[in-house]
Amino acid sequence: MNKKEEFIEIYKTYIQREGAQEFLDYLCSAKSDFFIAPASTRFHGNYPGGLVDHSLHVFHCLKDYLSRNRVKDVYGMNYSDESIAIVSLLHDVCKINVYKESVRNKKVNGEWVQVPFYEFDDKMPYGHGEKSVYMITPFMKLSREEAFAIRYHMGFSNDDPAKNVGYTFEHFPLAFALSTADMEATYFCDKQQ
Repeated sequence: MNKKEEFIEIYKTYIQREGAQEFLDYLCSAKSDFFIAPASTRFHGNYPGGLVDHSLHVFHCLKDYLSRNRVKDVYGMNYSDESIAIVSLLHDVCKINVYKESVRNKKVNGEWVQVPFYEFDDKMPYGHGEKSVYMITPFMKLSREEAFAIRYHMGFSNDDPAKNVGYTFEHFPLAFALSTADMEATYFCDKQQ
């Protein structure tokens, strides 16, 4: 099974709320490059299909984190499979249609050659997590905790005021869990080319 098929299977298995099929149709349409886009320009998942790879890694990391007894019993984090799938699979939809293929000069073995790379060209610069929430909500309703989790999934590594991130992690623990899974996927699961 390829990554697109795996994503669609997980999505359809767990995400059943109203509008979910319409959002999946958008992801699969010619209006979206979700399944071929990279996850970044130079770092994790910087290759065609890196975005879907990263999204799947975050899903698996989040499922694993939330399955721990300590997380469930001590921290009280108990979320539906649907919420877990929504926040993990869709947290980075803000990266759809923002990476453009280009070339640059690079010295290889003493010779200058043109090598491919991705440029970031966002025609809808609405932030990062907030843009993902903005893109999802016309299709399907998010719970408050899901919206905050997606909005603050970058945690303290973004330019958000630390007090906002801390408040969010304290009041919406799914945001902390998603941020943890996102970092795990980024630094331990995702490849870099």
